[in-house]
Order: sequence, then structure tokens, then C-alpha cells
Amino acid sequence: MQVTEVNGESKHRLDSTEERSAALFAEHHQVIFKRTDRFFASLMVLQWITGILFALWVSPKTWAGSSSQTHIHVYAAVFLGGLITGFPAVLALVWPGRVLTRHAVAVGQMLVSALFIHLTGGRIETHFHVFGSLAFLTFYRDWRVLVSATVVVAADHFVRGVYWPQSVYGVLLADPWRWLEHAGWVLFEDAFLVISIRQGVAEMIGMADRQAKLEAVNKNIERKIAERTQALTKEIAERERVDAELREAQEELENRVRQRTLELQQSNQELRAEIAARKQAQQQLEVAQRGLLESARLAGMAEVATSVLHNVGNVLNSVTISTSILSERLHDSKIVRLTEAAALMRENAQDLVAFLTNDPKGKLVPSYLINLSEHLLAEHTALFHEFESLARNVEHIKEIVAMQQSYATACGVREVLPAKDLVEDALRMNAGALERHEVEIIREYTEVPLIPLDKHKVLQVLVNLISNAKYALDGSQRPDKRLTLRIGKNGPERVQIAVIDNGIGIAPENMTRIFAHGFTTRKDGHGFGLHSAALAAQEMGGTLGVQSEGLGRGAAFTLELQRQPAEATS
Repeated sequence: MQVTEVNGESKHRLDSTEERSAALFAEHHQVIFKRTDRFFASLMVLQWITGILFALWVSPKTWAGSSSQTHIHVYAAVFLGGLITGFPAVLALVWPGRVLTRHAVAVGQMLVSALFIHLTGGRIETHFHVFGSLAFLTFYRDWRVLVSATVVVAADHFVRGVYWPQSVYGVLLADPWRWLEHAGWVLFEDAFLVISIRQGVAEMIGMADRQAKLEAVNKNIERKIAERTQALTKEIAERERVDAELREAQEELENRVRQRTLELQQSNQELRAEIAARKQAQQQLEVAQRGLLESARLAGMAEVATSVLHNVGNVLNSVTISTSILSERLHDSKIVRLTEAAALMRENAQDLVAFLTNDPKGKLVPSYLINLSEHLLAEHTALFHEFESLARNVEHIKEIVAMQQSYATACGVREVLPAKDLVEDALRMNAGALERHEVEIIREYTEVPLIPLDKHKVLQVLVNLISNAKYALDGSQRPDKRLTLRIGKNGPERVQIAVIDNGIGIAPENMTRIFAHGFTTRKDGHGFGLHSAALAAQEMGGTLGVQSEGLGRGAAFTLELQRQPAEATS
């Protein structure tokens, strides 16, 4: 039954991710539709003005020899061109993103091409406007608009080729099947454009799927952090309850001591009974103290785990940013322009050398390809660097999790380890928060002897001290936030690890109670971190001390450990 519930939850998360991916894809596609509609609205106005200029300066010479006069084509360019461009332009501004709008734009764009061909008397150069328009229509990433555009082009060539061939081909008589040749070239370009559109849509779907999965991972991590925080709150409440019971037991013990002291004056037998009762009470106190130390150890483990989850969350934010950058750069890639150059060279494949050396457009092709290759090389380098950054972030997450697992399996075991390695591990667990708050790390390590220690407890103390130092630096509002980690010796048998900050410092009246249970100066603090760190230091036979010259003067916490533990000496 439990397996069924887990499978059901996994299926629900998968369905949610797929729905989110579909929503992201639809949202992105709609943005592309609207942006392309606005682009064509401007392009329609520009083409209308261009058509009027053609009618004024080009069309009279094309249709009536060398004389330049007001021609009926001027009125066609003004009124017919305005009608052709005006309707889709208005739709693009009023109803951007709708299916009707983009198909109206496709039809209007092809009719503009037909008008240009007519105004130039069917010159072959203006036929290239059809191919350019088809390339522009691929901005929609919707192959259906190519169908509308192709139908309009074919119908235009067929009708005018039959009834007015001079308007479309520049000749008085033309083969009635010539429109099929032009339609074939349009379909040839459509084939490549459809492939490009399908690839673009596939990339959009892939990017939407990756973004949806990253969002799902972030939600899962946030949920786990919330659950762990709730568990930690319950543990703290339980510890406070145990502490209250301990105080009650201590008060009861004091009352019993006073009572036994009075009875001592009456009888030696009563004195022995009193001593026995006090020993029994002392044993109960020791049992409660051991429970308190265990609670402190568990709270430290929870704090380390919370720090690990927090750092993983910070790295995942970097992964999200890298994914967005890759998506934008791939979307803005100039590689689609190779299709235009290839189409131009394919049109002149029969005499490519003459085209590249004599034709004005052909002369520009080599330099255009060189510039485009340099741009694509730079684009490839940028994408490669971004992929490297993404890989490093993923590797960083693996290192954080592996490090936490190694410490979790070694709890309570004494090992001979370099102090430097433990300090660096603690820094890595707080790396995300320190970088976010722009804290400068200063390392002052000296050679010290190896010491046998419980590395989980040492890590618990160091993570707590570094976290507290980060809060102190953040509260100081200083631009030069510095955190110094210092490793040194205090005599031949003791090793010191100091965590020093230039933050808000400690008031003199708080120095005597800084390690007391429940004492804290932070609004959201629980007053348990330094207390549990001091207890962990005592368990290892060491000490945890503090120095501060006052408010605004920073603070230095020093963990001092014996080279030979007390247990081994005894």
C-alpha cells in the first residue's frame, strides 16, 4: 500500500511538471506571437511607404520608358498598398497574438510582395521579396502561416500569369504553367523553413520542460526545508520541556537536602539515609544531563543539515540563472541567417563564380559569411562557458551532499585529522551565505600537530560559529565585511581554532552569559547554538571562549582542543 502511495505521489508530481512545462511553452509561444505581430505592424507601414516610393521613381520608368510622370501605379501604391498593409497592421496592434492576426499578416505580406512585383514590372529582383517574407514569417514558429502565404503566392502568380503576365513576369506572353515553377521554388524554401520551425519549437519545448523540472526541484527542496524546520522547532520545544523538568528536579533536590540536614542532627542512621538519597538524586541528575547533551548534539546535526540544504538551494538558483541565459542566447542565435545566404547561393548555383564576383549582392556574400562565422564562434564560446558554469554548479551540489553524508556516518568516532580540513569543510557549508553577503574570507593557518577528535562535533561547533559571524557582519552594515579563520597552538599539547569577525561585537554585560542556554541577541534566534557548541567542546575535553572589545568592535570565538584527549590520558 505504501508503494502504491509513493507511486501515486510520483505520478502526480510528473503530471504537474508536464502541465507546468506545457504552460511555460504556451506562454513563451504567445510572447513570440505578440512580438512578431508588433514587428510586422511596423514592417507593413515601412513597406507601404517603400511601395509609394517605387511607384514614384521606379514604376514609371519600368512601365513607360524613360519618362517620369504621375502614373496610375502611384494611386495603386497609395490606396491599394494602404489597404493591403493597413488591415493586418491594425489587427497586429489591436489583437496581437491571435491566430486570425498572424494569418492576416501572412496574406498581407504576400500581397505586398505581389504589389512590389507589379510596381517594378515583374523584375526578377523583386521576386526575392517573396522569399524574404517567408523567412520573416518563420519568426512566428508556426508552420501554418507558411501555408496561407504559399497559397496566396501561388494564386497570385496563376491569376496574373494568365491574365496579366507583364505584371508578374515582365513579358507580354508567358507560358501558362510558369506559375508552377515559381510555386515550386516557394515550396522548396517552405520545406527548409518548416524544418527550422519544428526544430525551434522542439527547443522551446525542451527549455520549458527543463525550467518546469527545475521549478519542481526548487519546490521540493523548499518543502523539505520547511519540514526540517518544523521538526527542529519541535525538538527545541522538547528540550525546553526537559530543561524545565530538570530545574524542578533540582529545586526538589535542594528541598530534600535542607530536610536531610535538619534530620542529621537527630540520628546517624538518618544521615546515612540522607546520603543515599542524595546519591540517588545525583544519578538522576546525571541521566538528565546526558539526555540534555544528546539533545544538543541532535540540534547541532540539524543545524548542519539545514546549512547544507540552504547552500544547495543557493547553488540551484545559479543553475536556474545559467539555464535562462542559455535559453535566451539560443533563442537570439544568428545561425538562422545561414539559411538566407544558402538560399541566395542556391539561386545562383549555375554560375556561382560570376554571381560572387559581379553581382552586387554576391560580392557581399563572402564578407557576410566571414562576419557570421566570427559571430557564431563567439556565440559558441559563450554557450560553452555557460555550460561549464552549469556543470560546476551541479558538481558543487554533489560535493556538498557527499560531505554531509561523510560526516553523518562518522558521528561519535574519534579520528586523527588535520584541523585545516575541518575548517575548510565548515566554510564550504556556509559558502553560499558568505558569498551572498559579500564577506571577505581571510585564512591564517599555521602548522599544528594532528589531533584525535570527533569530527562531527568539531564541524557542529565551527558551522555554528561561522553562521553567527555572518549574522554579526550582516548586522554591522559595514562595506568591508571580513571573516578571519586562524589555526594555531597554545603550548605543545593544545590546538586553537579561532573565528574572528569585524561585525557588531558583543556588549560587555553580555560576555558572561553569551554561552547560557536561551540567551540570544537576534530577533529570530533561539539561544541554543552557542550553548550546544560549548557543551560539544566540553565533551571533547576542550573549551570554547570569546573575546570582544565592545559593540561595533567585532568578536573572536576560540575553540581549544587537547592534542591528547582526556580519556586517553586517564
